[in-house]
Amino acid sequence: MQAIVDLVAICAKKGIRHAILSPGSRCAPLTLAFARNPEIQTRTISDERSAAFIALGMAQQLKQPVVLVCTSGSAALNYFPAVSEAFFQEIPLLILTADRPPEWIDQWDGQTIHQTKVYGKHVKESFDFPDSFEHQDQLWFAQRIVNEAINLSISGPKGPVHINIPLREPFYPKKGESFYASADLPIIQVREGKRNLSHEDLDDLKSKLNAFKKILIVPGQQNPDPTISELLQKLSEVQHLVVVADTISNHQISGSVTLHDHWIGNEPISKDLVPDLVISFGKSVISKSLKLFLRKNEVEHWHIQAHQGLRDPFQGLTEFLDCDAIFFLKWLSEQGFSSDKAFQEKWSGLEDKVNKSLFNLLDQEDFGEYPAFKKVLENIPANSQIQVANSMAVRYLNFLGKRPQEIYCNRGTSGIDGSNSTAVGAAWVNDGFVTLITGDLAFFYDRNAFWNNYPTPNLRIILLNNHAGGIFRLIEGPSQQPELEEYFETDQTLDASYLAKEQGFDYALARDSEELEAYLQDFFKESSQPKILEIESISRENAQIISRIKKRIAQELLRS
Repeated sequence: MQAIVDLVAICAKKGIRHAILSPGSRCAPLTLAFARNPEIQTRTISDERSAAFIALGMAQQLKQPVVLVCTSGSAALNYFPAVSEAFFQEIPLLILTADRPPEWIDQWDGQTIHQTKVYGKHVKESFDFPDSFEHQDQLWFAQRIVNEAINLSISGPKGPVHINIPLREPFYPKKGESFYASADLPIIQVREGKRNLSHEDLDDLKSKLNAFKKILIVPGQQNPDPTISELLQKLSEVQHLVVVADTISNHQISGSVTLHDHWIGNEPISKDLVPDLVISFGKSVISKSLKLFLRKNEVEHWHIQAHQGLRDPFQGLTEFLDCDAIFFLKWLSEQGFSSDKAFQEKWSGLEDKVNKSLFNLLDQEDFGEYPAFKKVLENIPANSQIQVANSMAVRYLNFLGKRPQEIYCNRGTSGIDGSNSTAVGAAWVNDGFVTLITGDLAFFYDRNAFWNNYPTPNLRIILLNNHAGGIFRLIEGPSQQPELEEYFETDQTLDASYLAKEQGFDYALARDSEELEAYLQDFFKESSQPKILEIESISRENAQIISRIKKRIAQELLRS
């Protein structure tokens, strides 16, 4: 047990304060060592897939590693969806998987799989813990591995790191036996500086800037940062750069373009909107229309990204700027150039026109997800964080433009799995409201997120239940197939009332605008339990509403 106790003590000394444990026997030494360490708060989650997304939600908010512990065998595989999401979102996790000793792998022994490097390229690194400690150097090696794993998880870019730990019996201390960490454990710290560009590189970039007069800045998915928002505001106001910001960018400044999905890609409307340079930073963008527009027009692209990896989502990458975004945006704001103000006014003019018509059109529509989503957003407190599921939920949010709240979505892999769990994890480490907006398939797929014994009174859940995967009605391919309803939409009859009763959650069901408005009045009042507001609609009618709104906005833009 000594090496395991020391592992946990090193975690605590390096600032880790949270661990999510899943029950098992092979992992018992790890479980006991974490549970008995007073500096680390531990919670137990039986479903490993949910456990991993909960840890992801916590680490997403804390911006520090959260530990995951599971037993051997398929338990480790159930972590995989969240591990891959953490990898692409650059969220730090420390994954500790208990394992059989190497001589018993593939020998028909219970709960054994090939766990060494089981996550492949979806972790920053994978380590094998020593399986015996007969020599003092093995203990030194184990302690070094733990230091290196934690340091890797928090150094740029952040991400998940895996330690596979073979364990032999006995797993449990004898009655009355206690264990203590070794004295003077080695703690290895990493100190990273800001990444800048050389004067020569900056001079070269400045000379190139003079050739560009129509410049877009596209912030991808990232956490809020007031300094970045201030710099973007200055670049927009003073130098007339067009800032096109999806909702998950968390940088929808005053004057930024946020309603672009309503016109971008519509050839007659967007033909005069082609930039000659795109500058991007952060991770992915939601808007497929924006990506296709930039690819089609072969726009030159500069991407700011400290550390590794070339990403070329617009197929026009010419400059990879290996530096911090704040450094480059500050430098850019200090240069004497200015983008074409008329070009900026074309983008902002379309934004203003859509902003004036969209919300009136939604108010005139029949009841359905789109107008209901608008009403929900009007009632979410500005200081509530929004966790939004993939598929239609995040797209509705993006269609509706600028938000004052912090927005989080699992867009690393863009799957529907784990949205509930991520929101639960986020709520556990936040004092204010966390509002989850989700569709029915994502919600019911991850219902085990609520299978735990820990209170989450600050969680609010908006469930859009159209009893189907409604997004497939909006995709040209599946929408035209006779198998649409059975094989793509996956029609289902569930509602959340039974889950709410089972878990003791407050629950309300809205089937029309009057019920929705009535329930929203008290929905964000404090309570001792989470609340679910289920909004029921018909998938076919939702698709028709989206189509009508899109058509009417296009008509208004073409007339003006």
